[in-house]
Amino acid sequence: MAHERGCTIWFTGLSGAGKSTITEQLVPLLKERGCKVEVLDGDVVRTNLSKGLGFSKEDRDTNIRRIGFVCNLLTRNGVFAVSAAISPYKAIRNENRALIKDFVEVYVKASLETCIQRDVKGLYKKALAGEIKEFTGVSDPYEPPDNPEVICETEMESPQESALKIMRRLEELGYLVPASNNGDGYSGQEEEVVKQRLTDLGYL
Repeated sequence: MAHERGCTIWFTGLSGAGKSTITEQLVPLLKERGCKVEVLDGDVVRTNLSKGLGFSKEDRDTNIRRIGFVCNLLTRNGVFAVSAAISPYKAIRNENRALIKDFVEVYVKASLETCIQRDVKGLYKKALAGEIKEFTGVSDPYEPPDNPEVICETEMESPQESALKIMRRLEELGYLVPASNNGDGYSGQEEEVVKQRLTDLGYL
């Protein structure tokens, strides 16, 4: 089923919290529902949309405003725009919320210690060694949201579970029509995710 009303799904969380991993799980679920989806990954945006910007607060704010501007254009045209940037400052996120309006904030929550352990890019190691300045969570603050629409606890949830949680919230908010099938409330792909999870837990 195609959707004319889009929204911006705005991930926020520390580097290594799981934003990109959940996005990889979420996008196929949205496409299966007939949604037009565009992902604005933080690294990709910095390479193309915000090339030349540094990591001072002013440059970070500019980067997030640019992402918000693009998300607003996409959302107005019925696209599900997914922003997976860290976006550490509350005020700029709220500024984008006010601009876009159809804004679903997803707090990808993981402790700094866990993110340091994951450190898939080796960035925390460099930040702790002083090789990277103004690094979020180490030498620059991260401000968690006050009232996000969704909180994904990635130390306790699998990426699939987090993605399904977001899908359910999008249904509750009216951005997605609830899955219609055999009465169990799951689409085909969601059903496979649930079955796999139950298998992993030893129930199937």
